Formats: sequence, structure tokens, C-alpha cells
Amino acid sequence: MNKITFGALALSAIAISSAAIAADLPGRRGAPAPTPYLSPAPAFSWTGVYVGVNGGFDWANFTKGGRNAFGSSTGGLFGATVGYNYQISPNFVAGIEGDADWTNLSSTKVNAFSTNSASKSTLNSLFTVRGRLGYAVDRALIYATGGYAGGNVKSSLRDVTNGITATDSSYRSGYALGAGLEYAFTNNISAKAEYIYTSLGSKSLFAGVDTIKPGLNVQTIRAGINYRF
Repeated sequence: MNKITFGALALSAIAISSAAIAADLPGRRGAPAPTPYLSPAPAFSWTGVYVGVNGGFDWANFTKGGRNAFGSSTGGLFGATVGYNYQISPNFVAGIEGDADWTNLSSTKVNAFSTNSASKSTLNSLFTVRGRLGYAVDRALIYATGGYAGGNVKSSLRDVTNGITATDSSYRSGYALGAGLEYAFTNNISAKAEYIYTSLGSKSLFAGVDTIKPGLNVQTIRAGINYRF
């Protein structure tokens, strides 16, 4: 092999090696575009004012002689709700809620005072103003509630034997306690289910006939829909 041929082979080997090394080196193309940052959706907040409607089923028992005079009753109720929540932390929510309900709780007892008598008592309306304290898991809220309660109670007695007719209509005050579950289906619409125990104060009735001083305890199971602003 002469020197020219050897030199040609050497140059060829160098060229091939250089090409292989160049292929392994990083390219001169620009860096890939960064992946767009997608911010997480904001967490749901219970803070704000809301209004709504509610309705359900209730049953009542009279105390202090009222059960013998009027018996017990069941009925329905329907009304409006307004409230405000403040989310203290990611999990705790405090608020205040008020509602006004019409109810048809009415009971009648025959021969309660004599062999020819009829007595009747009706709860026409029920109002509450309550605090709420709840534990939130995103859009679900479990809460306890309690506060003031009041209602209009109308009572009547017709005693044919003794020739007596008596009526009384009065507003009674008391307290309400309960618990419930509320779920927000959207940022504005939520629904709730709750149990409320209400105790209304007593009052003297039918003086001179057979004076009684009954109180009224009402248990309510109801559902509601709220619109949140």
C-alpha cells in the first residue's frame, strides 16, 4: 500500500469518526416550549348571604295538662328562610339563620272537661332565629343549630254542659335546637335536610272551668332549597 492510499484511508476514518461524534452532540435547536400552567380551581366558599324556602312535617305534644285537654297533633309546615354564613377556616363555618313558617298543627279533644265538651288548640305559625356551627367538606356542610323560637297558638273550649265558651290566642316564646346537612350543587344553589326540636312556653287557659297551663313541644323534619348570593 503506497503512501497516497494510506493517507486517503486515514482521512476517511477521521471523517467518519467526526460525523459519529457530531451525531451524539446536543442539537442547536431551541429548548421546548414550557408546559402552560393551569391554576387550580378556587375552593368552594360557604361565606355569604342566602335566602330560600323550606317545608316539611311536624308533630306536637302539649305539656302540663295540655295533653289531656287537647291530645297530640301532626301536620305540615311551609315557609321562607334567610341567613348568613362565614367560613372561619377550610372546615369550619359559622352563621345565623331565621325562618318564618306557616303550619297547620291542630288537635281536638272531645269530653276533656265534661261529658259534652270539645277543646281545640292550633299552632298557626312558627318562627326561629338560630345560630349555626358546621363542619364543611368542600360542598357538604354538617351543622348544629340552636336559638330563639316563637309561635302563635290559638286555643278554644266549648262546654255545653256548663254553658261555657272560652278562647285564647297568644304568642308563645321558647327555644329551638337541631342539626342538619346541607349540600351546594352549584356556587349559588344548595339544598338541606334538618331536624328541629322546638319548645314553646306555657300559658294559663280556661280559668274558672278547669284551669290548665300547657306548654307546647314541636318536632320538625324538613327540607329546604337556598339561593346563595
